[in-house]
Amino acid sequence: MKKKEVFSLAMIIIPWLSVLFMDKKSFLRYLPVACFINLFISVFSVISNKRRWWKNKNPFSPGNVDFSYILGPYFVATLWIFKLTYGKFSKYLIVNMILNIFNAFPMGEAWEKVGAFKFKKINHTIWYFICIIMAIIIYGYQYIVEKTIVNENKLKSEL
Repeated sequence: MKKKEVFSLAMIIIPWLSVLFMDKKSFLRYLPVACFINLFISVFSVISNKRRWWKNKNPFSPGNVDFSYILGPYFVATLWIFKLTYGKFSKYLIVNMILNIFNAFPMGEAWEKVGAFKFKKINHTIWYFICIIMAIIIYGYQYIVEKTIVNENKLKSEL
C-alpha cells in the first residue's frame, strides 16, 4: 500500500477505535449533530472543489468529498467534543479553537504532505476560521435538537 492509502485508512479506523469508550446514550444523543456537520462539510466540499479552494486527492474518496476525513476524525471529534463540553458554550468554543488549530495546521499540512489533500485558493488560516464558524453553527443545531427532544418528552408525559 502507498503512503497516501495507509494515511487515509488510518484516518478512518483510528478515530473510530475511541468510540468504543463512549457510552451508547452519548453516542446516540450527539449522532444527529455529527451527521449534520458531515452533510454540511460534504456539500461545502463539492462547492469548494468547484471553486478550486482545495483539491481532494484521497485514493479512498475519489471525487469532490474526502470521506476518510469527514467520516473519520471530523465525525468522531464532533461526538467527543459534544460529549465532553455540551452545555458549557465557552468551554465548547475554547476546546474547538484549540483542536481546530491542530486540525488546520499540523494535520492539514500532513494531509498535503502525503498528497491526500491540497489547499488551492484558501489557506490553513481561512480553513481554521471556517471550522470555528461551523462549530458555532452546530452548537446551535444541537441546542435546537435538545429543545425538540425535551418538548417531545413533555408532550408524551402530559398524555
